[in-house]
Amino acid sequence: MTPLFAWLAGAASGLAGGALSGLFGIGGGIVLVPLLGLALHLNQHHAQGVTLAAMLLPIGLPAVIHYRREGVPLDWGLVAMIVIGFLVGVYLGSLTANLIPERPLRWGFVAFLIVMAVKLLMEQRGGAAPHDAVGGAKFRSGLGLAIGLAGGALSGLLGIGGGVVIIPALMWGLGQDQREAQLTSLAVMLPPIGLPGVLVYAKAQHGLPWVLLLGVAVGFAAGAYLGAMGGVRLPLSRLRKAFAGLLMVTALLLAFKA
Repeated sequence: MTPLFAWLAGAASGLAGGALSGLFGIGGGIVLVPLLGLALHLNQHHAQGVTLAAMLLPIGLPAVIHYRREGVPLDWGLVAMIVIGFLVGVYLGSLTANLIPERPLRWGFVAFLIVMAVKLLMEQRGGAAPHDAVGGAKFRSGLGLAIGLAGGALSGLLGIGGGVVIIPALMWGLGQDQREAQLTSLAVMLPPIGLPGVLVYAKAQHGLPWVLLLGVAVGFAAGAYLGAMGGVRLPLSRLRKAFAGLLMVTALLLAFKA
């Protein structure tokens, strides 16, 4: 693969992942990991490492700005607590992932996607409860740490951005609606929270394809903004169903590959 082709292929993959990230508030790993594996033939460990590395830049910033302009609220204190938990979790998850052979790791990713899709389809309401009914500041901080730890661990283990854990947890645990949870998830990914995991992957895999990675980052930033424009317009019920459908299709593609 020539450097130019690697960059262009990475940019195309990043554009697709970014668009879905802006639309659903996910980190993009749900799309990027399968794309890098299925289309560009990266092994599971390299695909996950590249995805985490692409998330180091604030590539979700255009989407965050667009959500805020549309009036979607954001609790920066909650974001900070999730980030702290995420940093610890992603390091532990990455260490674990590089001890697991590729095939079991891929099947674990498939199983995770199916479980998340089923839960979203079964959940009929947009949030667990109104904000006023969900705990106080200490409860929100503690739950934010727990959500970040879980999201970071799965991010390091599976190469996902963490949004597939953070978004449902915010909706069911803190009563946020779909768009508010998506904005919170995107804001969490603005700092380089995946750095501990990237360092582990780069060392364990003897480096990462950096040219490809750069293309992914550029494409992702553009796609995230375009996706956010659609995300604030779609009805919440359709957004949830589309998100669940995306998870199921991705799981099937990965299962076929495995």
